[in-house]
Amino acid sequence: MAVSRAVRDLWLRRLAAPTQRGFHLSPRPLSSSAHQASKAAPSEASDHSYESLQVTSAGTHVLHVQLNRPDKRNAMNKAFWREMVECFNKIARDSNCRAVVVSGAGKMFTSGIDLMDMASELLQPEGDDVARISWYLRDLITQYQKTFTVIEKCPKPVIAAIHGGCIGGGVDLITACDIRYCAQDAFFQVKEVDIGLAADVGTLQRLPKVIGNQSLVNELAFTARKMMADEALSSGLVSRVFSDKEAMLDAAFTLAAEVSSKSPVAVQSTKASWNMSMLQTQDIVKSVQAAMEKKDLKSITFSKL
Repeated sequence: MAVSRAVRDLWLRRLAAPTQRGFHLSPRPLSSSAHQASKAAPSEASDHSYESLQVTSAGTHVLHVQLNRPDKRNAMNKAFWREMVECFNKIARDSNCRAVVVSGAGKMFTSGIDLMDMASELLQPEGDDVARISWYLRDLITQYQKTFTVIEKCPKPVIAAIHGGCIGGGVDLITACDIRYCAQDAFFQVKEVDIGLAADVGTLQRLPKVIGNQSLVNELAFTARKMMADEALSSGLVSRVFSDKEAMLDAAFTLAAEVSSKSPVAVQSTKASWNMSMLQTQDIVKSVQAAMEKKDLKSITFSKL
C-alpha cells in the first residue's frame, strides 16, 4: 500500500506540473553503456572452479559460463553432468549475478554426450537382474535431467550463444535456456536416435514448447537430421542469427548487460511468472520516478536480490 501511494503521488505531482507535458515510455535500442559493459575484460569468477567449465565475469552482474573442453569438441563427460548442477546452484544463490551467457569454447558449442567417458555408466549398468538394472538406469537418467533442469529453474535469465555444432545433449541444454542466439555456422541435431537412445534428457519435453511444432520435433528426433541456422531462426528455436561467433557473443553480452541493468525483482519475477509480493518493491517507485524525470533507467541503483 505504501508503494502504491508513493507511485500515485508521483503521478499526481507529474500531472500537476504546469510546465511539463505528459510522458510516454518508448522502447530503446540496446544502450551504449550496456555495449561497453559487454566489452569489459573477462575475469575468473570467484567460487567457480571446474574441470569441464570456465566461469568468468563478463561485466557488472553478468557471468559467462563456457563449456570448456575444446580439444574434445566440448563433449559432455562425467564431470560436466555434475559440475553444471553445482555451477548453476551457485549462480542461483549469487545475489550479484543478474544474467548469464552460456557458450562453447573452441570450434563448436558441443558434440553432445562423451560416449567414451560415459560408456561404463550407460553400457555396463549396475544390477543383478533386469529390474535392478532398469532401476539404476532410471536413477541415472534422472540425475542427467537435473543437469539441465537446474538451468531452467535458475532465477537468473540464461542466454545461450551457439556456434558450430549443437548436437545431442547440446539441444537438451539450450532448450532449458531463456534466450537463444546463434552464429550463421551453427547447426542443431537431435542425434540420440543414431546411437540407439531417446532424447529424454530434456529435448523431447522442451523442444515442442520452444518451437510450437510437434511435427517438426518428431521429424528432427526420428531422423537426426541437421537443422541449420536459418531454419532454427524461422522455426523459433533461436531469436537472432549473427555472421560469426564474435558478433554473436558481442550481442549476447550486450543483451545480458541490458537485462542486468533492470530491476532484478522485476526480471526474476518475470521468469518465475510471479507478480504478487513483488508489487511491494521500491524498484517500482524508482523506475517510475526516473521515467517521469526522463532519466536513463540505467542511472538507477537497484538493491541486490
